Amino acid sequence: MFFWFSLCGTVLYRMITSIDFVFLADLTFLFNRGLIKLFMTHWFSNYRFFIVFVSLFLMSHFDVFAQVEKRPNIIFLLTDDQRWDALGVMGNKIIKTPQLDDLAKSGTLYRNAYVTTSICCVSRASILTGQYESRHKINDFVTSMSNEALMQTYPLLLKKAGYDIGFIGKYGVGNPGDQPKNEYDYWMCTDKHQPHYENFNKNGDLVHYTDIVENNILEYLDRPKDKPFCLSVSFKAPHAEDNDVRQFIPKKKYVDYYKDVVIPEPETFASKYWDSLPAFFKFKENIARERWKMRFDTPEKYQEMVKNYYRLINGVDDAVGDLRKKLKEKNLDKNTIIIFMGDNGMYLGEHGLAGKWFGHEESIRVPMIIYDPRMKSKKGGRNIYDIALNIDIAPTILAAAGIEKNKNMQGVNLLNFKELKKNKRDSFFYEHTFLGSPKLPSVEGVVGVGIKYLNYTEYNYDEMYDLKKDPHEKHNIINDPKYSKQRDLLKKAYVDFKERVK
Repeated sequence: MFFWFSLCGTVLYRMITSIDFVFLADLTFLFNRGLIKLFMTHWFSNYRFFIVFVSLFLMSHFDVFAQVEKRPNIIFLLTDDQRWDALGVMGNKIIKTPQLDDLAKSGTLYRNAYVTTSICCVSRASILTGQYESRHKINDFVTSMSNEALMQTYPLLLKKAGYDIGFIGKYGVGNPGDQPKNEYDYWMCTDKHQPHYENFNKNGDLVHYTDIVENNILEYLDRPKDKPFCLSVSFKAPHAEDNDVRQFIPKKKYVDYYKDVVIPEPETFASKYWDSLPAFFKFKENIARERWKMRFDTPEKYQEMVKNYYRLINGVDDAVGDLRKKLKEKNLDKNTIIIFMGDNGMYLGEHGLAGKWFGHEESIRVPMIIYDPRMKSKKGGRNIYDIALNIDIAPTILAAAGIEKNKNMQGVNLLNFKELKKNKRDSFFYEHTFLGSPKLPSVEGVVGVGIKYLNYTEYNYDEMYDLKKDPHEKHNIINDPKYSKQRDLLKKAYVDFKERVK
């Protein structure tokens, strides 16, 4: 009897929170037929039958067992070096990304998503742990996670809670020899720091790495599983092939994409913006400048490089479409959350730079989409303009699975819209310490809504930008007396953040 009262309590709650017009119409029909009166009359003598009747009726409308018992599957998709505006839905009028655009229009698009450190090894550690670099301490390509830290990453916490977990593509944290492949139920990651785009299968045929990743995704989804799953996927695209003169190497399928398009140069492409950077950027060893010369120092190079960068994203877009088709084919689409984001941004010639690392928007801002089929709205997709961060991914995934986040996680659940509104994030701490000068000057700072303060720590050189008036960061206003009050507040916030994020 306790079971039936519990079940009725559950369905009653679902009835109150999910009632719809179809339900009301059916309820009216039953009253008109006198059926409910009949059962009420015999309630005391036949209450068990009445409870079963009501339970089955409500379950037919609210799918109670499915809601109560089924935990969602989760797929996390990560692109490598994709900036926030390299998506059609983010306002890019040239790139064609219909699959990702549809995902955003059906889900939640975070229009102001950022990474707390713009370099893949650090950002990926932040994604896995939900922590700033200052806390997880992964600040280079050779430091691997301790076993204790590994067990507190979102995939291993999900495994402990009964999830099947898989990882595909570029793991990107620590030495490849230390990768935790034995901890996963499915592991198809490269054994290199960075995979190659062009690969050969056992028959000697050329296979693009995006296709390898996609084939592994489909293989994983075809594997029989008797429990919910979390699949983490890391594409190489659109990262450059660093040791290849071509740099960006898309599949031949896309070679004619954008063929007749002229990509406009960014507003800060002119040499005067490079010239305006501080003297410590001008060392010949500056990696960002070296790569600018490789990619963008002639108009012809600029056109070809940016188009190939876009073409690599087209490969990912098609893979996302095939993934969604497979989910539907396997009847998994209604209970599988898909999260998509980039691990950091990418300069495409802005300020005379290439790569990432520094604190400009092009470097630190990324695309982010969360599609949860259980939250579908009649109004279509939802747009969130509040700041979202890479450290939010782990807490969001855990919350979706009904798991409390680790106490050391510093991010928030991005799907708890009420909490986001209540505790609105108005700024975050940015830090990049890899290498330092002369190759990559170290930088820290505070990025806020419409305002930004950066400090190049080796030189105590300050910058400040009013992003509302100057979105392309052309004018350093650090010494402008009109901004003195904001400058002092941001400097104080920087000092506070620096301690708080540890």
